[in-house]
Amino acid sequence: MTLKTAIIGSGNIGCDILCKVLAHPDLDCTLVAGRSPQSAGLAFARERGVATTADGIEGLFARINDFDVVFDATSATDHEIHAPRLIDAGKAIINLTPASLGSLCVPSLNGLALTEATNVNMITCGGQASIPLAAAIARANPGLHYLEVVSSISAESAGPATRRNLSNYITTTENALKHFTGCGDVKAILNINPAKPNVYMQTAVSALIENIDMAATRREVERAVSQVQSAVPGYEVIVDLHYSEGRLFTMVRVEGAGDFLDPSAGNLDIITATATHMAALMARGRVAERAA
Repeated sequence: MTLKTAIIGSGNIGCDILCKVLAHPDLDCTLVAGRSPQSAGLAFARERGVATTADGIEGLFARINDFDVVFDATSATDHEIHAPRLIDAGKAIINLTPASLGSLCVPSLNGLALTEATNVNMITCGGQASIPLAAAIARANPGLHYLEVVSSISAESAGPATRRNLSNYITTTENALKHFTGCGDVKAILNINPAKPNVYMQTAVSALIENIDMAATRREVERAVSQVQSAVPGYEVIVDLHYSEGRLFTMVRVEGAGDFLDPSAGNLDIITATATHMAALMARGRVAERAA
């Protein structure tokens, strides 16, 4: 039995989620909601046989019985309006905005624990890229003093909502880093690079560690990377673990799958891929619950 989903937000992220959902055997998309009848994203969905509405959240509620889970690909401000209404209607939400609402989720770390959650917060692209590494480093080295993550993305892949929500991005990413690592002193930075050709997403993670267990750190990081790659094949380490004068450093690069977006837009692809993976975990959880 497939999980019936809807998407609100017909921009690049919404269209990329649609491609991933339609390709997944455990998922189905019954509706894409936008706010403009001339939306290219809504036309893209109709071309693929998916019903659409240009009435936004009201359009979703007009067909509320057609789906169980909603991907929210709008903005942090809009999500704060959508979430309580959808939860009251008994619909689960996978939140792809940087709004600080819902259960913080990195599927490779806690996805299985959140299959019954009402609002799953996919944090941010920088969070999805960095937190698996940061958590691995923290597991191998309890008592971290400081964690810093710096993500660089192409200007073309940073749309209007991303630019409007930069403050939410920083706050949500830093809160999630604290949540998953236990480190109280963290910093998240996002660089938007206008270079042409487009740069690929890169995320650097550094940590202050007095007495590092390098062997354990390497094992944990390698395991974390492998787990992320099961949902995001283009996720790869490009700077190996390096430790000098109390600072550990590593960097990953994310190449998108090219489903709807250019492969350079790995920052968008990593959040749509992990959100789709989370929806699939929810689908399998519901099947297991019915079988029990």
